[in-house]
Amino acid sequence: MSASHDIVIALKIELKAAGITYAELARQLGLAESSVKRIFSRADMPLSRIDDVLRVLNIDFAELAQRIADSQPLLHQLTLAQESAVVADRKLLLIAISCLSHWTFDQIVATYTFTVAECQLHMAALDRLGIIELRPMNRYRLRLAKTFRWLPDGPVMAFFRQHVTADYFNAGFDDEGELLMLVHGQIGTSLANSFVERLQRLGQDFAQQHLADQRLPADKKRAYTLVVGMRSWLFAAFEDLKRQP
Repeated sequence: MSASHDIVIALKIELKAAGITYAELARQLGLAESSVKRIFSRADMPLSRIDDVLRVLNIDFAELAQRIADSQPLLHQLTLAQESAVVADRKLLLIAISCLSHWTFDQIVATYTFTVAECQLHMAALDRLGIIELRPMNRYRLRLAKTFRWLPDGPVMAFFRQHVTADYFNAGFDDEGELLMLVHGQIGTSLANSFVERLQRLGQDFAQQHLADQRLPADKKRAYTLVVGMRSWLFAAFEDLKRQP
């Protein structure tokens, strides 16, 4: 769906919410009602006319744009086909992860060995997959919700288990701002979900701080990766020692 179509739909919603009919809008714009109906039916409106309608609604374009963004459905998970397409190309997966971290186009090109054209090509692929919405000047809007998760047993998590897990945990976790903690115990099953929710909020806090610190100079930031997990599990090395009921 085009951006102009989204704008016209949003204007229709705002007019209805304000109780302004096409007849009333036509009167305030100095147009015939038939002309107003024709403009909206085409779903293609020049910027000057959009400004006129916004003045009648007493809102500015930034407010309208925000309402359009807020109304767009965000994905909480990808389909198996979408994940398979992402993980099939290592470069595409890297750019997808960068977009999930809200990196700008310039940051991606400056950090990795992508040419501008190559990065544009991969971001266009992410747009077709519905993961981002490309915008002018190499900008984009992430179409994933804050609560987004890769499929637990999907292709991306399989890739991470095979290629990333051992590399991640093969460290002392003793540097500044690092921690590895393993806590084992038994708790009421009714409390397990509440712990999961608190861990999810921790992940969201980390993501929000990442966004807030984008304004910091490069020498004041450092890349960190937060891994959070909780499951009902017994060490495989001790499985044979467990007393069977």
